[in-house]
Amino acid sequence: MPQPLEFPESFVKPWRDLLLSNRDQRSGDSPSYNTAEAIDSLMTTSTPKLLYVGTGHTIFTRAILPAIASAKYSVHFVTCYWAASPSLDGLRQTLVKLAEARSRSREPLPTLQISIGFSSWGLFQKLFHTASLEGYVYPPSKWASLGLPDEETLRKGGIEMTVKSLFFTPISVMHPKYVIVDESKAWVPSCNVSWERWFEGCVELEGEVVDRLLSFHARVWGASKPMSTEDIELAETSSTSPINQGDDDRSATQCIRFSGTSPSPTIFLPSPHHRNPRFSFFPFLSQSNPPMTPLNAALLTLFANARHDINIVTPNLTSWPVMDALLDALSRGVNVHVRTGRNMMVIEQLVTAGTTTSWCIRKFVKKYQALCKRSQRNDVEAQSATPGQLEILYYKQLEARASREDEPVFSHFKMTMVDGEYLVLGSGNMDRASWWTSQEIGVLFYMPGFTERRVWENVLEKRAEVVFRSKEEA
Repeated sequence: MPQPLEFPESFVKPWRDLLLSNRDQRSGDSPSYNTAEAIDSLMTTSTPKLLYVGTGHTIFTRAILPAIASAKYSVHFVTCYWAASPSLDGLRQTLVKLAEARSRSREPLPTLQISIGFSSWGLFQKLFHTASLEGYVYPPSKWASLGLPDEETLRKGGIEMTVKSLFFTPISVMHPKYVIVDESKAWVPSCNVSWERWFEGCVELEGEVVDRLLSFHARVWGASKPMSTEDIELAETSSTSPINQGDDDRSATQCIRFSGTSPSPTIFLPSPHHRNPRFSFFPFLSQSNPPMTPLNAALLTLFANARHDINIVTPNLTSWPVMDALLDALSRGVNVHVRTGRNMMVIEQLVTAGTTTSWCIRKFVKKYQALCKRSQRNDVEAQSATPGQLEILYYKQLEARASREDEPVFSHFKMTMVDGEYLVLGSGNMDRASWWTSQEIGVLFYMPGFTERRVWENVLEKRAEVVFRSKEEA
C-alpha cells in the first residue's frame, strides 16, 4: 500500500524556521500564529473538488450561489469589497428563494445561521469605521441599504443573519474571500461582491482544511462555536460543468474537476492585517520589511527552494521582496513566468505602494538584464549557473469576445505554482498592500503531477500580451 503523500521536509523546515525566527515582530498579530504548535496546526489535508474560472459573476452563479442555496445549518460568507452589482443581486435573490423554500417545508427544519462579513463599502464607511477588532455589526434596519433581504423575510424561513464589517485605518482591509457551508465545505474565490468584469478563480474544498478555515473565521469574525457536523450528510453542490463552456472553447468561463480522490497535503496560510507601524503616505519611502506571516513566509520559502520553474498570476506586481526573491531564483537558473495586469487599479497602487506595476516591471527587467550581462562576463571556470528564462505577460482581453458579458476586461486571479508541485491559491496579490497591510488567506497544496492548471492556462494563453521574453534577447 503506497504511503500517503506528505509535504517535503525541504519546505516545511525552512518555512517553520523563518516564522519562528521572526515571531517577535508578530507579537501583536490578530489572530496570532506565533508558537510552534500554532504553526504546526496550519498543516493539514484537503480534498479539492472543482476549480472554476471566469468572471466574478459567472463564478457566483455557477459555484457560490448554488452552494448557499444548498445550506441546511450554516453559511459563513466573507468578502472584501461590497458593491451594488449583479453578484449582489444574485446573493439577495438566492437568500430570498432559500427562505421561501424553507418556509414551505412540511417538516421542521433547524435554524439556518448566516453570517456575512466584508471590509469595504465606500469611502465614508472606511473613514468613520470603528477601530475595534469587534468590527461594526449592521442592524437589520440597514440590511436593505446593503442590498440584502429584510429580517422578516428571512425569519419566515427560519434564517438568522448577522452582517458585520471590519476595517482598520489607514489602509488595512480584510482581503480574504471565502464561503463555508454547513461547516463541511468551503469555496475560496478571488472575486468580491462587485460589478467588475474581471477574470477570477474559485476552488471548492472539503476535508480537514475546512476546520482550519472555520477556526480562522471564528477568531476574526467572532462566529459562534462550531457545531458538530458528524451527522451532517454532505449535499452534492458541485457543478457538473465540463471544462469547456458550451461549444465555445474561447470562453473564459470554465470548470475542471480535480482528478485525485485521496486527500492532498495542504497548509492553510493566513496573513493577519497590519497597520504598518512605519506607514508613510509615500509608501516608497518606507524601508520596513513586510511582516513574516505564514503566507508571506511560505511564498518566500517556495521561491528560495525552487529548482526548475516559478509560475505566477497576479493582478499587480509592486512588492519588492517578491521581485528580489524572483531575481535570486533566476540567478540560480530557475525559469520565471509572470502574468499580471496593465493599468489595473492604478490609483490603488499609487496609494498603497507609491508605484505601479508597469514601473516595477521596467525596473525588474533592467535588473534581470544586468544579471544576464554579469553572468556572461563571469569566468567560465567559475561554473556559475546560467540565469533562468524570464517571461512577463500582460492580460489582454480577447477582442473577438469583447462585447460578451462573460469576457473579462482584466485578470484578478491569484495563483503561484512552483516546480509543478506546489500550488498556492487564495486572496493574496504580489503587491505591497497584500504583503504589508491587508489581511489575506492562502491555501498551499502539494500536488506533484498537477495537470488541472490547464483550466486557467487555456484561457490566459489566448489573452496575453508579451511585455518581456528573455528568449528573444539571444
